Amino acid sequence: MTLAIFDLDNTLLRGDSDHAWGEFLVSKDVVDGDTYRTANDRYYAQYVAGTLDIHEFLAFSLKPLARHDRATLDAWHREFMDARVRPMITPAARALVESHRAREHTLLIVTATNRFVTAPIAAEFGIPHLIATEPEERDGRYTGRVAGVPSYRDGKVTRLETWLAANDETLADSWFYSDSHNDLPLLNLVDHPVAVNPDAQLRAEAQRRGWRILQLD
Repeated sequence: MTLAIFDLDNTLLRGDSDHAWGEFLVSKDVVDGDTYRTANDRYYAQYVAGTLDIHEFLAFSLKPLARHDRATLDAWHREFMDARVRPMITPAARALVESHRAREHTLLIVTATNRFVTAPIAAEFGIPHLIATEPEERDGRYTGRVAGVPSYRDGKVTRLETWLAANDETLADSWFYSDSHNDLPLLNLVDHPVAVNPDAQLRAEAQRRGWRILQLD
């Protein structure tokens, strides 16, 4: 079956859920405000520039998950969805997803942001399949470490290949929507690459190669 694959942040969302979660934690006084915000902004700038050390970032971003029980985290996330995430979802993004659902395509989000943050967002879109960076869990609590390969840059390809084999799927006639040059390894593999709200590097590459460019915001 045809796959419709979506990046999440700045693609289906008008903003970055990982960065927004950090801002939300600051607003709740869960973390030290000035110190955490400075680091959160620095890592986001590195991501935009394509220089992010994903393991260094994950050591930072997953640490707050390890300090609180799951019930508390889930309650905060429900508040986060209402306050930060749903305002980032545009009618155009929902319509794009629904256009592929109407064609009975298999819907899949592939994101570098961790599963704790992104699973409820995938559910909000009604997208049943999610590849995300996996926070390690033990005895029902997060450890603050990452499990397996982060789904970032080439890691997205690695994780997707594993998913394809496990689900007896292929990339034949597949689509992938992304805003970021960080996703060029995966954009290069699909039959229908689409640059959505693209950064400057991705826009230039899309124009050079004749890829579709889509503005959802």
